Amino acid sequence: MHTPQSTSFIDLTADEPLSNTSGNAHFSDLLATRISRRRLLGGGGALAAALTIPGLLSACSTRPMPAQSGLLGFDAIPALALDTITVPAGYTTQTLLPWGTPLLPGAATFKADASNTAAEQAQQIGSHHDGMHFFPIDFAAGGNSSTEGLLVMNHEYCDPDLLHTGGAQGLPRPLAQVEKELAAHGISVAHIRLDNNGQWQLVSGSRFNRRITGSTVMEMAGPLRGHASMKTLFSPDGSAARGTLNNCSMGVTPWGTYLTCEENWSDCFINRDAVIPRSQYRYGIRADNSKYHWHTAQPQADISQRFDATATADSAAQDYRNEPHQFGWIVEIDPFNPASTPRKHTAMGRFAHEGIIFHPAVEGQPLVAYSGDDSRFEYIYKFVSREPYFRASAGSHLLEQGTLYVAVFHDDGRGEWRALDIHNAEFQQRAAGAGVTFADQADVLLNTRLAADVAGATKMDRPEWGAVHPHTGEVYFTLTNNDKRRADQTDAANPRAHNQYGHIIRWREQGAPQAQNFEWDVFWFGGPAGTAQPQHQTLATTASEIACPDGLRFDADGRLWIQTDISNSSALLGSPEFGHNGMYAADPHSGELRRFLSGPNGCEVTGVVSTPDQTTLFVNIQHPGEGSTPTHFTSQWPDGGKTRPRSATVAIRRINGGKIGA
Repeated sequence: MHTPQSTSFIDLTADEPLSNTSGNAHFSDLLATRISRRRLLGGGGALAAALTIPGLLSACSTRPMPAQSGLLGFDAIPALALDTITVPAGYTTQTLLPWGTPLLPGAATFKADASNTAAEQAQQIGSHHDGMHFFPIDFAAGGNSSTEGLLVMNHEYCDPDLLHTGGAQGLPRPLAQVEKELAAHGISVAHIRLDNNGQWQLVSGSRFNRRITGSTVMEMAGPLRGHASMKTLFSPDGSAARGTLNNCSMGVTPWGTYLTCEENWSDCFINRDAVIPRSQYRYGIRADNSKYHWHTAQPQADISQRFDATATADSAAQDYRNEPHQFGWIVEIDPFNPASTPRKHTAMGRFAHEGIIFHPAVEGQPLVAYSGDDSRFEYIYKFVSREPYFRASAGSHLLEQGTLYVAVFHDDGRGEWRALDIHNAEFQQRAAGAGVTFADQADVLLNTRLAADVAGATKMDRPEWGAVHPHTGEVYFTLTNNDKRRADQTDAANPRAHNQYGHIIRWREQGAPQAQNFEWDVFWFGGPAGTAQPQHQTLATTASEIACPDGLRFDADGRLWIQTDISNSSALLGSPEFGHNGMYAADPHSGELRRFLSGPNGCEVTGVVSTPDQTTLFVNIQHPGEGSTPTHFTSQWPDGGKTRPRSATVAIRRINGGKIGA
């Protein structure tokens, strides 16, 4: 997730309004008790002091950490603030697929003054690259090619001051600009191939190359398909939707489809009704909270008017009061079938999905997947399919029916998953006690956040990406930060008032992945050198200083890749301790963590995936030069000179051809 800086009258800085007013426990309260009871009393008292005594925060090594771990075979790079990509010695980088790269047959080339039209943008690589996955070209045949495949990536949002030649024009918005902004959102499917010189190239003219945008027609699937709350002027029967927006992280199904996740979609809408329904208000939709003002577009057009959810007709099938209900879902895309229609899976819940991560599928058992709701004080969820997984028959149907659970973290290190199921007796009792009623299971899923409130879920500090350890099955989640935590929620073991650094939690299911109980602890606390790491009985060093962990991925060897998203409005960005946003590698067994990559000015480092042989690591650089104006660019990456900055993908390889990070 990204909270960008302001651009002219379009406010890209506005966070989703705090809408969780439930009395559920805060994770910070539980964390303090958890560490004090089970870690610090066992001999870690000095570490607790290091978390809270300022003098100890500077106690650190000033030299790079040498390569000592079996998993981390590189020397950490220092914190840097350069307008370039920096990686350890022995590695090379290649920039590919920047915003505006011609993708479809006949696509126009990118114009340096950003004067490409909406129609041209819809045939080019989108803006602000985020989560992505590499599908080997021979995947369907059971192959694992590491030299050719489909790189599928999300485009989370757009910056109108860079997307348009003269920046965003005032209100009302010109329709041509709105259409281009919608075209810059979505997903790109790019067929790429490694050439004889070790460079990745786009396969021009490939039938697999595809753009999906904020206007692409999609199918609704699962319990909300055809539901009264999904009916709109565009889809009177509630079976279809248009577009996918604010796609952050992603997931991959066992049958080889791509799942893109709709995150901060709610601030694209307004609703001026006297009473805003809970299905919108609980998600931050207000009369004055539209960041792009798409609904004001002139000349008026159906494609833009849909972002005004105010009731204007006699029925929902005659206006767009229900348009916000068509967003906040997991969207499935088949990258190997360019003619396929994307499907929005409503059984997996509606919220600000950061991503979706699966436990390895087990023959004859249900599928299990996790997703975080990336907003302050929101929750972590688990989906368990109703039908068991069988490789021979696996497909999209497994995501259409199942049970959605929400996490409750107890202060003694135990945790439980509580079902958000209208037929579950405990859920019924909790809802009745809260004075909340749901018409049916579709209503529960439409109002997933409210259902989680009712279930008594634990409020978290912006749950971001998740990853499952390939050997132990432990689940890791980043909690990137939360500057709204109060001082009265902290103690000596948890100095996280105004939690600007974030942390990473992990848990182990008790039994099969579909179990309803787990045990948890904290894997890493973000912060400068000297920050205590009670779980590892150590302190952070200059090699492992990290703030605002976000992107997360395990490679096949069990190496954990961690990416950061320090806001450009934060004093931490560019500081001597943290430098620019970057990427780190960690050894979960030893507790070692080292900085591996530093990005250019103003960027977020996100989207990490490797080829099957781990000799190429793809990373996305999002919004370099954030805060630029139409006449002043704060970064010239990746093209240099006086060019406007462009999000792009970086392919990292070793000079000796070996595994990345080893």
